Amino acid sequence: MGERAANYIVLVGVSVLVLAPILTILIAAFSPASASAAREGAFHPGNFVAAWQEGRFGSYMATSVLVAAIVVTLAVGLSLLSGYAFGTMTFRGQNVLFYLFLLGIMVPAEAIIVPLFFDLRTLGLTDTVWAVSLPQVAQSVAFGTYWMRTYFRGVNRSVIEAARLDGASSQRVLWSILVPMGRPAITTMVVLMFMWTWNEFLIPLVMSPSGSFRTAPLGLALFQGQYTQGTALLAAGAVLVALPVVLLYFLLQRHFIRGMLDGAVKE
Repeated sequence: MGERAANYIVLVGVSVLVLAPILTILIAAFSPASASAAREGAFHPGNFVAAWQEGRFGSYMATSVLVAAIVVTLAVGLSLLSGYAFGTMTFRGQNVLFYLFLLGIMVPAEAIIVPLFFDLRTLGLTDTVWAVSLPQVAQSVAFGTYWMRTYFRGVNRSVIEAARLDGASSQRVLWSILVPMGRPAITTMVVLMFMWTWNEFLIPLVMSPSGSFRTAPLGLALFQGQYTQGTALLAAGAVLVALPVVLLYFLLQRHFIRGMLDGAVKE
Protein backbone atom coordinates (compact mmCIF):
# COMPACT_ATOMS: atom_id res chain seq x y z
CA MET A 1 0.00 0.00 0.00
CA GLY A 2 2.80 2.40 0.91
CA GLU A 3 4.65 1.58 -2.30
CA ARG A 4 1.56 2.31 -4.39
CA ALA A 5 1.05 5.64 -2.61
CA ALA A 6 4.68 6.55 -3.24
CA ASN A 7 4.26 5.70 -6.93
CA TYR A 8 1.20 7.93 -7.18
CA ILE A 9 3.03 10.77 -5.46
CA VAL A 10 5.94 10.49 -7.89
CA LEU A 11 3.59 10.34 -10.89
CA VAL A 12 1.61 13.35 -9.69
CA GLY A 13 4.81 15.31 -9.08
CA VAL A 14 6.19 14.52 -12.54
CA SER A 15 2.82 15.36 -14.13
CA VAL A 16 2.80 18.75 -12.42
CA LEU A 17 6.34 19.47 -13.63
CA VAL A 18 5.42 18.53 -17.20
CA LEU A 19 2.00 20.20 -17.36
CA ALA A 20 2.83 23.42 -15.49
CA PRO A 21 4.69 25.08 -18.41
CA ILE A 22 1.93 24.05 -20.83
CA LEU A 23 -0.80 25.46 -18.59
CA THR A 24 1.23 28.65 -18.13
CA ILE A 25 1.42 29.15 -21.91
CA LEU A 26 -2.30 28.47 -22.33
CA ILE A 27 -3.25 30.90 -19.58
CA ALA A 28 -0.96 33.55 -21.07
CA ALA A 29 -2.46 32.97 -24.55
CA PHE A 30 -5.94 33.88 -23.29
CA SER A 31 -4.81 36.76 -21.06
CA PRO A 32 -5.21 40.44 -22.03
CA ALA A 33 -2.65 41.65 -24.57
CA SER A 34 -2.73 45.25 -23.31
CA ALA A 35 -3.99 47.42 -20.47
CA SER A 36 -7.02 48.49 -22.51
CA ALA A 37 -7.86 44.87 -23.25
CA ALA A 38 -7.59 44.03 -19.56
CA ARG A 39 -10.45 46.42 -18.83
CA GLU A 40 -12.68 44.39 -21.14
CA GLY A 41 -12.17 41.14 -19.24
CA ALA A 42 -9.64 38.45 -18.42
CA PHE A 43 -10.51 36.01 -21.22
CA HIS A 44 -9.38 36.97 -24.74
CA PRO A 45 -9.60 34.20 -27.39
CA GLY A 46 -9.20 36.94 -29.99
CA ASN A 47 -5.44 36.81 -29.28
CA PHE A 48 -5.23 33.79 -31.58
CA VAL A 49 -6.84 35.68 -34.46
CA ALA A 50 -4.56 38.68 -33.89
CA ALA A 51 -1.46 36.49 -33.70
CA TRP A 52 -2.48 34.57 -36.83
CA GLN A 53 -2.97 37.75 -38.85
CA GLU A 54 -0.10 39.86 -37.54
CA GLY A 55 2.40 37.00 -37.49
CA ARG A 56 1.41 35.71 -40.97
CA PHE A 57 1.24 32.21 -39.56
CA GLY A 58 -1.06 31.10 -42.38
CA SER A 59 1.81 31.38 -44.89
CA TYR A 60 4.39 29.87 -42.55
CA MET A 61 2.19 26.94 -41.62
CA ALA A 62 1.39 26.23 -45.25
CA THR A 63 5.13 25.98 -45.90
CA SER A 64 5.55 23.69 -42.89
CA VAL A 65 2.72 21.45 -44.11
CA LEU A 66 4.31 21.22 -47.57
CA VAL A 67 7.76 20.40 -46.16
CA ALA A 68 6.34 17.89 -43.69
CA ALA A 69 4.30 16.18 -46.43
CA ILE A 70 7.38 15.81 -48.65
CA VAL A 71 9.66 14.64 -45.83
CA VAL A 72 7.24 12.18 -44.25
CA THR A 73 6.09 10.70 -47.57
CA LEU A 74 9.59 10.15 -48.96
CA ALA A 75 11.14 9.11 -45.66
CA VAL A 76 8.42 6.59 -44.78
CA GLY A 77 8.52 4.98 -48.24
CA LEU A 78 12.32 4.74 -48.27
CA SER A 79 12.45 3.54 -44.66
CA LEU A 80 10.02 0.73 -45.38
CA LEU A 81 12.13 -0.47 -48.30
CA SER A 82 15.49 -0.21 -46.54
CA GLY A 83 14.16 -1.59 -43.25
CA TYR A 84 12.64 -4.54 -45.11
CA ALA A 85 15.93 -5.26 -46.84
CA PHE A 86 18.00 -5.07 -43.66
CA GLY A 87 15.44 -6.91 -41.57
CA THR A 88 14.54 -9.85 -43.78
CA MET A 89 17.35 -10.31 -46.32
CA THR A 90 21.01 -11.28 -46.26
CA PHE A 91 23.42 -9.68 -48.73
CA ARG A 92 27.08 -8.72 -49.01
CA GLY A 93 28.08 -5.62 -47.06
CA GLN A 94 24.86 -5.63 -45.06
CA ASN A 95 26.41 -4.65 -41.72
CA VAL A 96 28.63 -1.96 -43.23
CA LEU A 97 25.69 -0.37 -45.01
CA PHE A 98 23.53 -0.51 -41.90
CA TYR A 99 26.18 1.21 -39.78
CA LEU A 100 26.43 3.83 -42.52
CA PHE A 101 22.72 4.49 -42.04
CA LEU A 102 23.27 4.76 -38.30
CA LEU A 103 25.73 7.60 -38.89
CA GLY A 104 22.74 9.67 -39.95
CA ILE A 105 21.36 9.31 -36.44
CA MET A 106 24.64 9.88 -34.61
CA VAL A 107 25.99 12.86 -36.58
CA PRO A 108 24.20 16.09 -35.58
CA ALA A 109 22.93 18.44 -38.26
CA GLU A 110 25.08 21.25 -36.85
CA ALA A 111 28.22 19.35 -37.90
CA ILE A 112 27.32 19.15 -41.60
CA ILE A 113 24.96 22.07 -42.19
CA VAL A 114 27.60 24.48 -43.58
CA PRO A 115 29.19 22.18 -46.20
CA LEU A 116 25.71 20.92 -47.09
CA PHE A 117 24.59 24.50 -47.72
CA PHE A 118 27.45 25.09 -50.16
CA ASP A 119 26.75 21.79 -51.93
CA LEU A 120 23.08 22.65 -52.40
CA ARG A 121 23.95 26.19 -53.47
CA THR A 122 26.23 24.76 -56.16
CA LEU A 123 23.30 22.69 -57.39
CA GLY A 124 21.06 25.75 -57.37
CA LEU A 125 18.70 24.32 -54.76
CA THR A 126 19.01 26.87 -51.97
CA ASP A 127 15.90 28.96 -51.34
CA THR A 128 13.76 26.11 -52.64
CA VAL A 129 11.51 23.64 -50.89
CA TRP A 130 13.93 20.84 -51.80
CA ALA A 131 16.83 22.44 -49.94
CA VAL A 132 14.65 22.53 -46.83
CA SER A 133 13.15 19.06 -47.33
CA LEU A 134 15.89 16.75 -48.65
CA PRO A 135 18.32 17.08 -45.69
CA GLN A 136 15.44 16.24 -43.35
CA VAL A 137 14.50 13.28 -45.55
CA ALA A 138 18.04 11.95 -45.13
CA GLN A 139 17.90 12.38 -41.35
CA SER A 140 14.50 10.73 -41.11
CA VAL A 141 15.47 7.79 -43.34
CA ALA A 142 18.41 7.05 -41.06
CA PHE A 143 16.08 6.73 -38.08
CA GLY A 144 13.31 5.05 -40.08
CA THR A 145 15.66 2.37 -41.39
CA TYR A 146 16.72 1.48 -37.87
CA TRP A 147 13.12 1.55 -36.63
CA MET A 148 11.65 -0.60 -39.40
CA ARG A 149 14.58 -3.03 -39.36
CA THR A 150 13.77 -3.69 -35.70
CA TYR A 151 10.13 -4.32 -36.56
CA PHE A 152 10.81 -6.58 -39.54
CA ARG A 153 13.33 -8.65 -37.58
CA GLY A 154 10.70 -9.21 -34.90
CA VAL A 155 8.08 -10.54 -37.33
CA ASN A 156 7.43 -14.26 -37.11
CA ARG A 157 9.48 -15.80 -39.92
CA SER A 158 6.82 -18.42 -40.54
CA VAL A 159 4.49 -15.70 -41.86
CA ILE A 160 7.04 -14.65 -44.50
CA GLU A 161 7.93 -18.24 -45.40
CA ALA A 162 4.27 -19.22 -45.77
CA ALA A 163 3.65 -16.26 -48.09
CA ARG A 164 6.63 -17.15 -50.24
CA LEU A 165 5.53 -20.79 -50.43
CA ASP A 166 2.22 -19.50 -51.78
CA GLY A 167 4.15 -17.72 -54.53
CA ALA A 168 4.16 -14.19 -53.13
CA SER A 169 7.00 -11.97 -54.34
CA SER A 170 9.13 -9.87 -52.02
CA GLN A 171 7.10 -6.79 -52.95
CA ARG A 172 3.83 -8.61 -52.25
CA VAL A 173 5.12 -9.83 -48.88
CA LEU A 174 6.09 -6.29 -47.91
CA TRP A 175 3.05 -4.30 -49.05
CA SER A 176 0.27 -6.85 -48.60
CA ILE A 177 1.38 -8.65 -45.43
CA LEU A 178 4.07 -6.90 -43.39
CA VAL A 179 2.92 -3.30 -43.82
CA PRO A 180 -0.68 -3.98 -42.64
CA MET A 181 0.69 -6.02 -39.74
CA GLY A 182 3.09 -3.23 -38.80
CA ARG A 183 0.57 -0.39 -38.73
CA PRO A 184 1.36 0.60 -35.09
CA ALA A 185 5.12 0.71 -35.75
CA ILE A 186 4.63 2.66 -38.98
CA THR A 187 2.19 5.07 -37.32
CA THR A 188 4.70 5.73 -34.54
CA MET A 189 7.38 6.42 -37.12
CA VAL A 190 5.09 8.81 -39.02
CA VAL A 191 4.25 10.77 -35.87
CA LEU A 192 7.91 11.06 -34.85
CA MET A 193 9.02 12.13 -38.33
CA PHE A 194 6.23 14.69 -38.59
CA MET A 195 7.06 16.09 -35.16
CA TRP A 196 10.79 16.40 -35.91
CA THR A 197 10.14 17.96 -39.32
CA TRP A 198 7.56 20.41 -38.00
CA ASN A 199 9.83 21.56 -35.17
CA GLU A 200 13.02 21.78 -37.25
CA PHE A 201 14.56 25.23 -37.01
CA LEU A 202 18.20 25.15 -38.17
CA ILE A 203 17.84 23.57 -41.62
CA PRO A 204 15.07 25.93 -42.89
CA LEU A 205 16.98 28.89 -41.44
CA VAL A 206 20.24 28.05 -43.23
CA MET A 207 18.89 26.58 -46.47
CA SER A 208 16.60 29.52 -47.19
CA PRO A 209 18.78 32.58 -46.52
CA SER A 210 16.34 34.94 -48.26
CA GLY A 211 13.44 33.71 -46.12
CA SER A 212 11.44 32.46 -49.10
CA PHE A 213 10.58 29.22 -47.31
CA ARG A 214 10.10 30.16 -43.69
CA THR A 215 8.46 27.40 -41.67
CA ALA A 216 6.25 27.85 -38.62
CA PRO A 217 9.09 27.77 -36.01
CA LEU A 218 10.97 30.42 -38.01
CA GLY A 219 7.82 32.50 -38.22
CA LEU A 220 7.40 32.23 -34.46
CA ALA A 221 10.98 33.39 -33.91
CA LEU A 222 10.39 36.37 -36.21
CA PHE A 223 7.14 37.13 -34.42
CA GLN A 224 8.98 37.04 -31.10
CA GLY A 225 11.41 39.65 -32.38
CA GLN A 226 8.50 41.94 -33.20
CA TYR A 227 6.58 41.40 -29.94
CA THR A 228 9.18 41.07 -27.22
CA GLN A 229 6.77 42.58 -24.69
CA GLY A 230 3.50 41.13 -25.97
CA THR A 231 3.52 37.90 -24.03
CA ALA A 232 -0.15 37.16 -24.75
CA LEU A 233 0.29 37.28 -28.54
CA LEU A 234 3.56 35.35 -28.30
CA ALA A 235 1.88 32.64 -26.25
CA ALA A 236 -1.01 32.50 -28.73
CA GLY A 237 1.47 32.15 -31.59
CA ALA A 238 3.30 29.36 -29.75
CA VAL A 239 0.03 27.48 -29.24
CA LEU A 240 -0.84 27.85 -32.94
CA VAL A 241 2.55 26.45 -33.99
CA ALA A 242 2.36 23.51 -31.57
CA LEU A 243 -1.28 22.68 -32.29
CA PRO A 244 -0.81 20.50 -35.45
CA VAL A 245 1.63 18.17 -33.67
CA VAL A 246 -0.65 17.89 -30.65
CA LEU A 247 -3.70 17.14 -32.81
CA LEU A 248 -1.83 14.51 -34.83
CA TYR A 249 -0.65 12.82 -31.64
CA PHE A 250 -4.14 12.70 -30.15
CA LEU A 251 -5.62 11.35 -33.38
CA LEU A 252 -3.01 8.57 -33.59
CA GLN A 253 -2.39 8.16 -29.86
CA ARG A 254 -3.58 4.55 -29.61
CA HIS A 255 -1.39 3.35 -32.49
CA PHE A 256 1.54 5.49 -31.33
CA ILE A 257 1.60 4.03 -27.82
CA ARG A 258 1.13 0.50 -29.13
CA GLY A 259 4.02 0.95 -31.55
CA MET A 260 6.30 2.28 -28.80
CA LEU A 261 5.42 -0.63 -26.50
CA ASP A 262 5.93 -3.21 -29.25
CA GLY A 263 9.31 -1.72 -30.06
CA ALA A 264 10.34 -1.79 -26.41
CA VAL A 265 9.34 -5.44 -26.06
CA LYS A 266 11.18 -6.47 -29.22
CA GLU A 267 14.32 -4.65 -28.22
